Amino acid sequence: MSDNELGAFLRSRREALSPEEVGLPHGSRRRTPGLRRAELAMLSGISVEYLARLEQGRDRHPSPQVLGALADALRMSTDERFHLRLLAKAIEGGSSYVCPSARPPVVSIRPTVRALLDKLEPSPAVLINRMTQVLAYTTGFERLARPSGLLDAAEPSFLRFVFTDPRARDVYPDWDAVATQQVATLKHAAGLADPHVAALVDELTITAGGPFSGRLTTPGVPERAGVQRWTHPEAGELRLAYEALELADDQRLIAYLPADETSSAALDRLAGRRPGTLRVVNG
Repeated sequence: MSDNELGAFLRSRREALSPEEVGLPHGSRRRTPGLRRAELAMLSGISVEYLARLEQGRDRHPSPQVLGALADALRMSTDERFHLRLLAKAIEGGSSYVCPSARPPVVSIRPTVRALLDKLEPSPAVLINRMTQVLAYTTGFERLARPSGLLDAAEPSFLRFVFTDPRARDVYPDWDAVATQQVATLKHAAGLADPHVAALVDELTITAGGPFSGRLTTPGVPERAGVQRWTHPEAGELRLAYEALELADDQRLIAYLPADETSSAALDRLAGRRPGTLRVVNG
């Protein structure tokens, strides 16, 4: 890595973006390709002087909020945002700023919770921790969520999926409401003062940008029950009633049931069930 990889990357993205792409007039006598520093500074809400220091490597410690604003203004793709975050972490030497004495999110599953999940089969049900990390799920939930991409990551997370995976907007027709609820759940379960949550917030402020960071200051109470719409690639649109149960160890069990007959039939097809085949003795 060069001595100023972060600054060089920001400058390369600025020079690759035309004024027209961000709604600015092209003008004349433009000496440099792409956006001028003053234009990017205006779009991102930071000063021209500070942007120059970042690009020249004279300031190597921009906040996640600054990087998120720059990523938004530069119309960065998801992959570019992740690269930007890696460059920022490399400057810090790859060290974590999570306090080692803070209690990490619990990922182990108590036997009674395992037994409860087993009893919920074949209904969709999932266990998450306070970081919205997926810890366990029924086969019913796997049939529902696997085709959507939610379980693709090595450590699946509702929050990361909703805000960083483009497929989430297709999965959730009411994406805005789902996104707001995900942030409210995170804030309620642990609070932004939790250092592990703070690290996740800094990560998503860069990788997701305004759609995530703008919701951090929005008041909201997580809903423990309601109806959520999912779009399944095989079953089509489903209306699922959910119940969220708070458990010990800051864990949460979410169970889903069909909210109408159409969704019920679709879930039956996913599970391979054939309603109406029950045999009644002496019936």
